[in-house]
Amino acid sequence: MAEPALRGQSAAEKESLGDLVALAVSDVSQLVRYEVDLAKLELKADARKLGIGAVLFGMAAFVGCLVLMVLSFAFAYGLVALGIWDWAAFLIVAGTYVLLAALAVLVGFTRFKGLTGLRRTRSTVSDDLALIKRDDTDSVNGSAGVR
Repeated sequence: MAEPALRGQSAAEKESLGDLVALAVSDVSQLVRYEVDLAKLELKADARKLGIGAVLFGMAAFVGCLVLMVLSFAFAYGLVALGIWDWAAFLIVAGTYVLLAALAVLVGFTRFKGLTGLRRTRSTVSDDLALIKRDDTDSVNGSAGVR
């Protein structure tokens, strides 16, 4: 009586549970491999774009420095045209840049001074660690829940 029921089953129904689990694990591992390969390809493309962008920013910074040099000479020779001695004009340009650099350092220092140093995060992490240590010692002493 059981034979007619077995004859009607397909090959998939005759496979054991272990075979099905092995097939599922194989499919999942293959899927993970494909996902990792896809991530590698995407990272390569992003790294290439990032490299090109960094080179272009570097070129722009270099050109900006050249423009700054030309403008510095124009500023100095403009001061000379106003009747200031050559050496004094170039010293004024240098002094202007020193003042700009000092102002930038001052602004940067005030920005760094305003950093909190993750004060709230450190506080909550230390509270969590203290709670974990307290729970560990309570469970070791057998007085869990008693405070």
